[in-house]
Amino acid sequence: MESPRESVVNPLAEQLSARAAARPKSSTKVTIAWVAALSVAGGTVLGGVAGGQAATLIAQEQQDARPSVQDTSTLQVSSTAAVAKAAAQSVVTVSVTTEQASGTGSGVVVAEGGYIVTNNHVVSLDGQGRGARITVETADGQLLQAELVGTDPAVDLAVLKVDADLPAVAFADSAPSVGDEAVAIGSPLGLSNTVTDGIISATGRGIQLSSEVTVPVMQTDAPINPGNSGGALLNGSGELVGINVAIADASPSQSGAQEGASGSIGIGFAIEGDLVQRVANEIIEHGEASHGLLGATVTDQTDARAGVVGATLHETTESGAAAEAGLRSGDVITAVDGTSVTGAADLTARIRSYAAGEEVAVTLMRDGEELELTVQLGEMP
Repeated sequence: MESPRESVVNPLAEQLSARAAARPKSSTKVTIAWVAALSVAGGTVLGGVAGGQAATLIAQEQQDARPSVQDTSTLQVSSTAAVAKAAAQSVVTVSVTTEQASGTGSGVVVAEGGYIVTNNHVVSLDGQGRGARITVETADGQLLQAELVGTDPAVDLAVLKVDADLPAVAFADSAPSVGDEAVAIGSPLGLSNTVTDGIISATGRGIQLSSEVTVPVMQTDAPINPGNSGGALLNGSGELVGINVAIADASPSQSGAQEGASGSIGIGFAIEGDLVQRVANEIIEHGEASHGLLGATVTDQTDARAGVVGATLHETTESGAAAEAGLRSGDVITAVDGTSVTGAADLTARIRSYAAGEEVAVTLMRDGEELELTVQLGEMP
């Protein structure tokens, strides 16, 4: 149930600041499927998309099996332990239950007043969460009922609220660079307060989780597994740089209908922190968030004669943002605000990371010439 919006004081709004957006160009296209493992009445059902290569991270709840745990830690105690000590109290386990299904994920306290960010697929149980009861377990063992403040299915985010004074994590002021330390905290397989570390492997990627969900992400080799969804990805200072959302799955696809997360293979993805902060702020203030719309049909640019990778524009919507800015059919978009675009998913994710009405600089190739146009984005319906 939602409180009247006019009475909400948004403690996250004061934290919003301009971020450095420069990111190195990514060269590998990743195809992502939304595959979630849930415990449902009558047995386990794995939902997926045909041809999928990655899995979202909501843990299957099992009544008769517990994961075995081995001490194989090789963490660098000096840095990782400090990050865990600084941020672990801001990460929670999120349990969602209906008459038909149940599951667990993770969440991060992002603002005073008990506001918690998680993934939409955690609270929706991948589409089976109508009328769900949501419970939050804190790092110190408190069990709290949670209210769903709002969801943003377009970028797989949701905001919860609990009646407790929990410590909020600090957002990083700038985006991480490739090679920076990355620390993941969450509840893989229901194991609360699990800490793993690695590096930022790539930035500026766009991944498609379903036909309706495309998000801008960073890639990490910090081990993350089913149940880490909605958990924190932190930098070496203990600041939030992303919300863990998906992992690559190397298991062969069998039409996608029975595919699930096989576990970490060192390729995980986290939604970019600046998008998380903006969406959480708008949901806390208004109950929903807006997203930019280019107003064009695009595909991956694969013709070597063009000389560059990018997103090829085919059609523009009449009076839409692209048409109003002078973009044309055949243009190959290569960057947005300086962040490289290697294909249609990259472009869609990058445009959605902005609020409706924002102006962005679009770099493109047209007839062998590089141009830069300013586009005022429309609003995604």
